[in-house]
Amino acid sequence: MTAPTTRCKTIASSRIAAVGALAVAGALLLTACGDQTKNGSNGSDTAKTTAGTTSPADLLPPEIKSKGVIKVGSDIAYPPVEFKDESGKTVGIDPDLAAALGKELGVEFQFENGTFDTLVTGLRAKRYDLAMSAMTDTKERQEGIDPETKKKVGEGVDFIDYFTAGVSIYTKKGDDQGIKTWADLCGKKIAVQRNTVSNDLAKAESKKCTGGKKIAIESYDNDLQAQTRLRSGGADAGSSDFPVAAYAVKTSGGGKDFQIVGEQVEAAPYGIAVAKGNDQLTKAVQAALEAIIKNGEYEKIIAKWGVEAGAVTEAKLNGGS
Repeated sequence: MTAPTTRCKTIASSRIAAVGALAVAGALLLTACGDQTKNGSNGSDTAKTTAGTTSPADLLPPEIKSKGVIKVGSDIAYPPVEFKDESGKTVGIDPDLAAALGKELGVEFQFENGTFDTLVTGLRAKRYDLAMSAMTDTKERQEGIDPETKKKVGEGVDFIDYFTAGVSIYTKKGDDQGIKTWADLCGKKIAVQRNTVSNDLAKAESKKCTGGKKIAIESYDNDLQAQTRLRSGGADAGSSDFPVAAYAVKTSGGGKDFQIVGEQVEAAPYGIAVAKGNDQLTKAVQAALEAIIKNGEYEKIIAKWGVEAGAVTEAKLNGGS
């Protein structure tokens, strides 16, 4: 899951439940992210103030508190962030964090599967209360701006930032075809998940290619489909958020299918998305995240999945740039 619907997923794995499969990711993940917040201030101030005087559960909207459930839209095919294990249970970084947030709020987080590019519209249609799916927090998403056309296409969403990740390119193992950077993709074919940062980066880089050697971009509903295309030889490379790419490299074909090439780019925060105007729910979730960061539960979950380098130390609001 970095651009219109970027997962930084934004911005690319068979989902085998294996705790600690990302030890390699933890060692390499970038930790840089945007410092810009709504109204130019630290978005965690609200959470800190309210958490000091009342519990996160007290901040919930009455209708959610009475139902006892928060509906979460998620593209549950993005290991290790969210995926189905062999028993069909939804597992991963996001579900574990959601369970911890639910304890603070006194409600159950129920994940509902949807394609990544429909999650924001699902929020607007009130099918979901939140979207939690390795979605990169960007100014375009906050303001409802299409990152390619720069035109306003919706109301935008608010983000509670909870993790940081960059985007990586990967190829078939032992066959990198000289690809080390995004510029090396000119004249080649890349498979990505649509409406992700990887998809947007490929489009932007293709415009820079010279000599008629554009990047051929194949976009799929989910990252697993893009991986299958690369695995079968139908593409030269794939791209996804670094934790996801690292997990695919570690697990696909027993570690024999893929390799990461070059350095990750576009490090940015993942955010829990909330529809604009739903300020009470935003504050409640922000306060709950601040609480699990302070009590150490957040750190335990991040360490379980081996991605400590992407951890945040405070619950910022709209910190993406």
